[in-house]
Amino acid sequence: MGLVIAFLIFIACMVAALALDLSLILPLLVGLILFTGLGLRKGFALRQLAAWSAGSIKDSLVVIEVMLIIGFITAAWRVSGTITVFVYYGMKVIVPPLFLLITYLLSALLSYAIGTSFGVAGTLGVIFMALARSGGVDPVLTAGVLMSGIYFGDRGSPVSSSANMVAGVTKTEIMTNVRLMMRTGLLPLLITCAIYAFLSVTHPIEAVDPKIVAAFEEEFSLSLWAFLPAALMLLLPLLKVGVIASIGISIVSAVLVAWLVQGVPLLQVIGTCFLGYHSSGEGLGAILDGGGLVSMLEIAGILVISCAYSGIFSGTDMLREIQEPLVRGCSRFGRFLMTLAVGTLSSVVFCNQTIATLMCNDLMTRPYLETGGSRQELALDIENTLIVMVGLIPWCIACSVPLKFFGVGIGAIPYSCYLYIMPLCYLFTKGRWFRNRA
Repeated sequence: MGLVIAFLIFIACMVAALALDLSLILPLLVGLILFTGLGLRKGFALRQLAAWSAGSIKDSLVVIEVMLIIGFITAAWRVSGTITVFVYYGMKVIVPPLFLLITYLLSALLSYAIGTSFGVAGTLGVIFMALARSGGVDPVLTAGVLMSGIYFGDRGSPVSSSANMVAGVTKTEIMTNVRLMMRTGLLPLLITCAIYAFLSVTHPIEAVDPKIVAAFEEEFSLSLWAFLPAALMLLLPLLKVGVIASIGISIVSAVLVAWLVQGVPLLQVIGTCFLGYHSSGEGLGAILDGGGLVSMLEIAGILVISCAYSGIFSGTDMLREIQEPLVRGCSRFGRFLMTLAVGTLSSVVFCNQTIATLMCNDLMTRPYLETGGSRQELALDIENTLIVMVGLIPWCIACSVPLKFFGVGIGAIPYSCYLYIMPLCYLFTKGRWFRNRA
C-alpha cells in the first residue's frame, strides 16, 4: 500500500511540474525521497540504499558522458553550417511531385545524423513547413511527414539521447541496439516511403520560394566542407570506431569548419559548444538557436536521479508486488504486448519520453528475465514501441512540442505513419529476431 501511495504522490508531482512548466528534476527529487523513505521503512539502512543508488548511477555514467558530448555536437553542427547545408542542398534537389517523400527522407537522414527529434523539428522542420505553405502543400500533411522523419533518427541513431538512455538503463550495448533497430526498422521505412511517395504525387509542391534559398546564402558559407562533420559521424561507426570517439572527431571537425570556413573566431566557437548557438542575425539563422552542453544538463540530471531510485527499486525489490501480474501477463499475452501496454500507459501518465522509458524498464526487467527474455530483447521492444509512440500522444511533449514548431494541431498525427507502422510491423516480425516470444 505504501508503494501505491508513493507512486500516486510521485505522479501528482510530475503532473504538477508539467502543468506549471517546471523542471522534471523537482518531482524526480520528490520521488527519490519517497522511495528512499520506503526503503528505510522496509528496514534497509540508509548507507545500503545510497550504495545501491551509487551503483546504478555508476552504470549510467557512460550514457551521461555521451549525452553531454551530444550537447557539444548539436551546437558545433549549428555554428559550422552542417545543419544548414543539409537543408540548403536538400531544397536544391526538390522535385515538385516528390516534395513530401524528400521531406521525409531528408528529415530522417538529418535526425539520424544528429540524433535529436526536437533539433530537426526546430530547424529543418520549420523550413520545410514554410516551403509547404508557400508552395500550396497541406501543412497538416507535411507536419505528419516530418513527425515520421524526426523520430526515425530519435529512435535509431547512435548519437540519440533516447537510444543511449535505453542502452544505459537496460544495460545493453548501444551499437548492438542500433544494428538491431536498423534491421527491424527497414520494413517500416520502406512502407512509409511508399505511402509518402503516393501522397507526394497527389500533393505536389508548386515551387520552392527563392527567398528562403537566398537567406541561407546570406547567413552562411555553404561550402561542401560543412558536410564533413556529418559524414564522419555516419561513417566512423561503420568502421568500428567507438561512439564517443566518433562524436569527438565530428565535433573537432565541426569546430575547424566553423573557424576556418565560416570565419567564426575560435574562442567563440568553443564558447558556442558550451553555451549553445545564438544567431546574431534575424533571418533564417535565428531558428537554429540551441544546442550546447548546457542544453543536456537537465537530461543528464534526470538520468542520474532516475538511476538512483532505480537502484533502490532493484536492491529492495519493492516493485515485486507490481511486477507479479506483469510476469503473468508476459506468459499469457507475450512480452512485447505487455511492454506496449506498460510503455503506452507510462507515456500517457508522465507525458515524457524519458520518464516513461525509465519506468517501463524498471517494471519490465524482472518479467522479461523470469519468462525467458533478455535485456537485449527488452531494449529493442522499448525502442520499437514507447520511443516512437510518444509522438502519437497529443499531450505528451514528444508530440506537442514538434507540432508547436510546425504550427499545426493534432490533425497531423494520422499522417505520422512511421510512428505506428513501426510497432505494427515489429509485432508480426519479432519472431525473426527473438524466437522465444513468451
